[in-house]
Amino acid sequence: MKRLPKLSILRGLLFLFDIDNVDSDERERIIVSKNVNDEIELAELFDILMKPEFASYSDSDRQWYIDTLIHYLEVDENFDSVFDKITTYFDDEVEDRRRFMRVLLECLLRYQVDDNK
Repeated sequence: MKRLPKLSILRGLLFLFDIDNVDSDERERIIVSKNVNDEIELAELFDILMKPEFASYSDSDRQWYIDTLIHYLEVDENFDSVFDKITTYFDDEVEDRRRFMRVLLECLLRYQVDDNK
């Protein structure tokens, strides 16, 4: 059965970038080295850190994240409730949260295709 989109699960997905996730100095260095307001650098950041994490999720969880992002992008969600509840290692504030999530969705869709090859 397909799970309904749930905005709160996106905080869990982005926990990888949260200051409370303190398991790796190298991960922190990678995060602060990227401009999260530049789509190319943001995609590079996701490729380095999110891709292996996302690959470890079950097929149903991966699809749930993708479906959730698609749904909330389609209904013009601003994602404030996601970003306002996490404190990230990002050097800069995310200027366009919808663009951030759109880049994330594009990357997750690409990872799904890569995983299915």
